[in-house]
Amino acid sequence: MAKAPDFIISHWYHLIEGLQGSPKEFYASVEQAITARNLPDMTTVRVDWREGGPLSAKREYLRVIRKEHVFDICAAPFGNGFFVSWWLGELGSGCLTFLSFLPFIGAVAMAIFRRATYYRIDTALMFQTSVSAAVQEVVDGMTKAKGLRALSELERQPIMKGFLGR
Repeated sequence: MAKAPDFIISHWYHLIEGLQGSPKEFYASVEQAITARNLPDMTTVRVDWREGGPLSAKREYLRVIRKEHVFDICAAPFGNGFFVSWWLGELGSGCLTFLSFLPFIGAVAMAIFRRATYYRIDTALMFQTSVSAAVQEVVDGMTKAKGLRALSELERQPIMKGFLGR
């Protein structure tokens, strides 16, 4: 089973009413759009996340990985629409994750081993921008093909959780 991100950096979601589609076809189209961008050190895999507790059904996500950053992308029918979301997170080592929750020690460990540098923040933002653009490119193609309105600029904006405020 896939490892959940230790820190969520940003999130985006949208329900497109009147649109129906196949999650597997959506993921294949997103993979093509991402591959066309030639992102360095990037891989994609399919992962299953439970909808709830240990006995709940699983939902397939498309995971895009670049170094310590991961995008988990979800697409699914929902009522009379089609739901698309993504979560950008950061994977940490088990030991570092444990230490990050300890008072004082966590702050020191994070400052030493996971220092927020301009480069780390910039590359995470470029990864977010690239993958988000690929997802929205596919959404735009689907809505246009069905004669539905395009997403507004406001509807395209991610919800930023913060790079530094862990």
